[in-house]
Formats: sequence, C-alpha cells, structure tokens
Amino acid sequence: MASLYSPQSQAGVLSFYDAPSRGPKINPKVVIVFVVALALIILVIDHFIYV
Repeated sequence: MASLYSPQSQAGVLSFYDAPSRGPKINPKVVIVFVVALALIILVIDHFIYV
C-alpha cells in the first residue's frame, strides 16, 4: 500500500502550486495593510453611527 507521503503525491502538490496563474500579482504586505485599514475605517464609522 502506498504511503500518504509518497514523493509522487508531494511532487503533484508542488507542481500544482508552482503552476503559473493568470491574474494580478499582489504583494502580501499590500493586502494586509489594505485589510487593516479597511477594518479601522469600519470601526471608526461604526463608532460615529452609534454615538
């Protein structure tokens, strides 16, 4: 019986994630900054609505 961690399965996963994808390339730092800024904006707006 084949092991769950056989080299063939690992190679398949690596080739799947290494495959080139279409779409915009966004730096992860930009995404994190955008999410934090959006959360802060929502918190400020929520504060002013319920005061």
